[in-house]
Amino acid sequence: MARDAADNTSMKIIARIHSDFPTKFGIPRQSGIVSALESRIVFEPEYRNPDALRGIEGFSHIWLIWQFSEAVRDDWSPTVRPPRLGGNTRMGVFATRSPFRPNPIGLSSVRLERVAKHAELGTVLYVSGADLMDRTPIYDIKPYVPYADCHPEAEGGFSAAVSARRLQVEFPERWLSMIPEEKRQALTGVLACDPRPSYQSDPRRVYGFSFAGFEVRFTVEEDLLTVCQVERL
Repeated sequence: MARDAADNTSMKIIARIHSDFPTKFGIPRQSGIVSALESRIVFEPEYRNPDALRGIEGFSHIWLIWQFSEAVRDDWSPTVRPPRLGGNTRMGVFATRSPFRPNPIGLSSVRLERVAKHAELGTVLYVSGADLMDRTPIYDIKPYVPYADCHPEAEGGFSAAVSARRLQVEFPERWLSMIPEEKRQALTGVLACDPRPSYQSDPRRVYGFSFAGFEVRFTVEEDLLTVCQVERL
């Protein structure tokens, strides 16, 4: 049986994002949750033609279509365990935003802060609110169009029944002072979103993740997160 030519179409990486997260742990579970997080999008040499971005500065937000580069696999499962449901309840993969999909593709809406030209890198996009790991491959960029993309009446399915948990963050000055001032608000916002897996709640356990060149360790007891150590990587 003849195969359609589209069956063999491959995706091209047009850019990579540069963020403060060298690993997956700690990244906000959705885009826009921590607006203070700043990233930059650097295009691959083949796509650094400035004409390709003509007019983009007129949009406040853009869509990023990207690859779950740490979740590429040959097989797939029709059901997954969404973290927001505690990691125990299974839902259909197409009813979730799980990274474990037949095609490891992610979709994020981010704020376009500015467009800048660099002598070596060409045109660079600076964005805020991204939920992507450092150097994540980007397949495409599209403008966010409010009249078509905004749906205030939309229903949130099972995710609406689980409120987004926000923790109180205790960040002792001895550790906070180690973090560059321009990164503090973003890091505090990430911690407030509770980076832990939903099924882990041991108040004695010390968690840690890398952020902006630092290893940040913390504990959580009930609704209080306490930073207990910061180390420069």
